[in-house]
Amino acid sequence: MSSVRSESDGTGVEPRNIERIRDAALRSFAEHGTAATTLRGVAAAAGVSLGLVQHHFATKAGLIQAVDKYVLDYVITPLARPIPERADSIVEVGSRVTGLFADRPDVAAYIGRALVNGSPLGTMIFDNLFAVGTARWQQRAERGETRPDADLTWAAINGLVLALGAISLRTHIDRHLPEPFTTPAQLQRWQSAVDSLLREGLFRQPGTD
Repeated sequence: MSSVRSESDGTGVEPRNIERIRDAALRSFAEHGTAATTLRGVAAAAGVSLGLVQHHFATKAGLIQAVDKYVLDYVITPLARPIPERADSIVEVGSRVTGLFADRPDVAAYIGRALVNGSPLGTMIFDNLFAVGTARWQQRAERGETRPDADLTWAAINGLVLALGAISLRTHIDRHLPEPFTTPAQLQRWQSAVDSLLREGLFRQPGTD
């Protein structure tokens, strides 16, 4: 999928340059969108020459492809890892989601833009997370954790709406919080609220038949 040209000279400089360029592009895509981002602007933000950007990524389309692949892997890989058997699956998944966005708010911002703009990345993120979520809710049902009447398809969709909707609506949400949504304190507050909603709405209560 990626068109990155990695020709390492053995010093580690090339991989670091690729990462710097990719991260500069990600920040610009998140803030300004891909259409308004130029290779020259990315080069300046990364502190490298335009020629080096073109050497590694050839075109803006190649740079977009590399950033999209990075974002997709960054989000999907940790969320798709199996939940330890004795772990609280609600807390575990919530911690993974908030951890991702606390560490990389630029990734969260880019995903929000991709979802709103209907870009291929937004579609890939939603579809991959829906597949992961559906499998996880099915596993929870098989373990007897969910209510017997729970609609597992909508359980997966609602989980995505809560997570991705919050990311997409971040600028509006920020206006009603004492600090930005992606700060650790607000992400923890969000996770606690979502965990409570899921646990009381879809899961069996301890001690009930």
